[in-house]
Amino acid sequence: MNEHWDVIIIGGGPAGSTAARYASKENISVLVIDGKKEIGEPLQCGELIPSVDELCRLCPDVPDMEDLFQTPEHAISLRTDKLKLVPPSGKALEFPFEGIMLNRPEHDKSLIKLAKSKGVEYLIDTHVSKVSGNKVHTRKGDIFTGKVILGCGGTNDPIRRDYWDEKSLNIPVKFMLIDGDYDDSTVELHFGSSAPGGYAWVFPKKGGANIGLGIQKKHSKGISLNVYAKKFYSKFEGEVIYQGAGSLPMSGSVKSLVNDNKLIVGDSAGMVLPSNGAGITTSMIGARIAGQVVAKHILEDLPLKEYERIWNNQMGKIMRNSKRSLKMGNLLFKSPDFLVNLAFNRVTKRLLWRAVTCRAKFGIF
Repeated sequence: MNEHWDVIIIGGGPAGSTAARYASKENISVLVIDGKKEIGEPLQCGELIPSVDELCRLCPDVPDMEDLFQTPEHAISLRTDKLKLVPPSGKALEFPFEGIMLNRPEHDKSLIKLAKSKGVEYLIDTHVSKVSGNKVHTRKGDIFTGKVILGCGGTNDPIRRDYWDEKSLNIPVKFMLIDGDYDDSTVELHFGSSAPGGYAWVFPKKGGANIGLGIQKKHSKGISLNVYAKKFYSKFEGEVIYQGAGSLPMSGSVKSLVNDNKLIVGDSAGMVLPSNGAGITTSMIGARIAGQVVAKHILEDLPLKEYERIWNNQMGKIMRNSKRSLKMGNLLFKSPDFLVNLAFNRVTKRLLWRAVTCRAKFGIF
């Protein structure tokens, strides 16, 4: 393994592999370092992403969606066409929504394959202990140098930890994969006391479902996430084939994405929409921008700060709307279930949908 690289990326998930793919050009060497023995496992998310057509509607300022999202059929469990917002009463509001339920490990492996086809090299089962200047230190004692270093290692990324002071609200999540018969065309988001400060989800998969929830501790009245998860899981029958946990940064993207020769991307940069928890696609959008800017920085001396400018042009408005929606939602999250039920009605239906999909609330923002 070479010691000197043009670009070193910490983390080989969707953000890391996407940034690597777009950074790798002729005469640019790219190394991805990941602590997992097999990238994509263990599973750590709900696995739902919008279709490309849906993304084009949701993120109109993001170009070339088809080039960015090349999900192979074997990485897709099934496709959905409806989304339900479910209050405690169970009287759901239904909306058209083209979604893709991933086989997430296969999805991540397909992104690695794309990156390797561009010449990217991977070093797995290797944890980064620290980054100093242009040097990346591993727990094994190896040292690699890079002209530019990207932190794509999630909420515990070492670059974010050591070089960024800005704090993020990290929401704990738990989920399970369960066998059984579920409505294979509809995804559900459940609100109210079953998941205070967040929501619970039921996402159908082929032959089963991905079921989970996330909460804000400040709204949970001292009750642990495990208790809420056990209660919500008890509503569903079937064999549990996997259980997982993680956390989501729900404060929105950080103010600065660049520090000297270091960039943060994806979850480490807060690229999760606060109003709905979507992070895979937004992280990949940010990662493509980062990779393209890094390549031009090395080849043409483009300032790395262009990464921030382009991100704000493509996703700034959506992120701002999503933050506003979370603030509005927090008022509702403090309410008892009967008020949550009252808030879900035909009059508020359009407003709730615009909040979840990060659109301007009343057409004035």
